[in-house]
Amino acid sequence: QVQLVESGGGLVQAGGSLRLSCAPSERTERNYAMGWFRQAPGKEQEFVAAISWNGGTTYYADSVKGRFTVNRDNAKNTVFLQMNSLKPEDTAVYYCAASLIHGLVTIRSRYDYWGQGTQVTVSS
Repeated sequence: QVQLVESGGGLVQAGGSLRLSCAPSERTERNYAMGWFRQAPGKEQEFVAAISWNGGTTYYADSVKGRFTVNRDNAKNTVFLQMNSLKPEDTAVYYCAASLIHGLVTIRSRYDYWGQGTQVTVSS
């Protein structure tokens, strides 16, 4: 069982930036395909971004394309989500997830492990 821990959330003004981090609570030698999802109040959880196990391929939801960047440092077992030009509609709890599949994974059900989430609030 892999426990993921997100950090880096907070309150930011519209147009600002935040960087989220996600790492397992214990170091693992296995590199998983990783993804970020978010859930706003009263809405269903939605896909945000995904990165393959080696970082060679990424994929983004249209709503964040050009503003968010996902990357990873496998030496540190950490995945990042750099969020720029934040908008109030980006306000949500952000979750990272790990998949045993090596390629890009955009479907929630294909992820095997999840973090507890970190709150991102963007004020107007």
